[in-house]
Amino acid sequence: MKKRVAILCGGRSSEHEISCISAQGIMEAIDRDIYEPILIGITQAGRWVLIPEGHTFAISGGVLPTVPENAQPVIADVAGFFVDGKKLDIDIVFPMLHGPYGEDGTIQGFLEMANLPYVGSGVLASAVAMDKSFAKPIFAAHGIATAQGIVVKRHEWKTNSASVTNQIKKLGFPVFVKPARGGSSRGTSKVKSESELSTAISEAFEFDSKVMVEEAIVGAEIECAVLEIDGTPQASIPGQVTIDSKFEFYDFEAKYLDGATDIIVPAPIAESILKSVQSAAVKAFTSLGCSGLARVDFFLTHNGDLVINELNTMPGFTKTSVFPKMWSASGVGYTQVINHLLVAALTRTNGTLGN
Repeated sequence: MKKRVAILCGGRSSEHEISCISAQGIMEAIDRDIYEPILIGITQAGRWVLIPEGHTFAISGGVLPTVPENAQPVIADVAGFFVDGKKLDIDIVFPMLHGPYGEDGTIQGFLEMANLPYVGSGVLASAVAMDKSFAKPIFAAHGIATAQGIVVKRHEWKTNSASVTNQIKKLGFPVFVKPARGGSSRGTSKVKSESELSTAISEAFEFDSKVMVEEAIVGAEIECAVLEIDGTPQASIPGQVTIDSKFEFYDFEAKYLDGATDIIVPAPIAESILKSVQSAAVKAFTSLGCSGLARVDFFLTHNGDLVINELNTMPGFTKTSVFPKMWSASGVGYTQVINHLLVAALTRTNGTLGN
């Protein structure tokens, strides 16, 4: 009998639309000889709905897709998922949700309470990876280099911006300002001078009450995908992100709307550095206690130093996304990646009591 897989998408975060696109990719590639996918959307208002078979999430005319508010309601509680009073009998959940309320441990906690197996990292690893201000000291404690920076909370900026500004100036410009718990580069700015700082921090606060300001690391952007196969985290062939020169950095528009970025796989780096990237990616994955999958992003400086930027526990997942591309280059196809994730979710435990 086929396993029924609930693919969750959308959500209340600023990455709602990207989640929808990723879910579409999974729906198209999942092995339907083994699994029966059921697409459940979470609207931007937080309503759970059943997405009808045949519905397509796609970018059209530069407009990103969203979960329809008027779709059939789904009741989700610790007893399971229900539509019109009928239980959906879900065997496993694929929470293809990015950002807050999906990638930060909240949905994982709900699924633990519901005793449902799910793809990806557990509550603690998800929460820590989502909050870069907590992930960075853990990486550093495991010998993985991180960028110098400070954390700014909303009340600190409101009451003592002069002192905060002085701390930032010590980092030297340019700096990057970003939400501590954001994703897809939304709310992230490259700040070249003190005069640009206030606007950038205010924009970041629109996405989070805690903001990180970090020194700009000059170097190549190298990414590596980690996938749990037969209970062991394995690293893909790394890739290098290339960006059209009209963009200052790898921002949201460059990532999703402009088509101005690409990834070179394998990354054009020495074999010894490639292996160092793979080793550091797995170390970052295990240091946070991750499960299932992650994309680990690094900067490779001109001096050959490797600096971690972030670890993403639920990266973009369309067939053209970076994560599947790196695994395809490593000999593991898109459908195989999905199969490995579902098998891993069914054969390991995320929580304290089991799932």
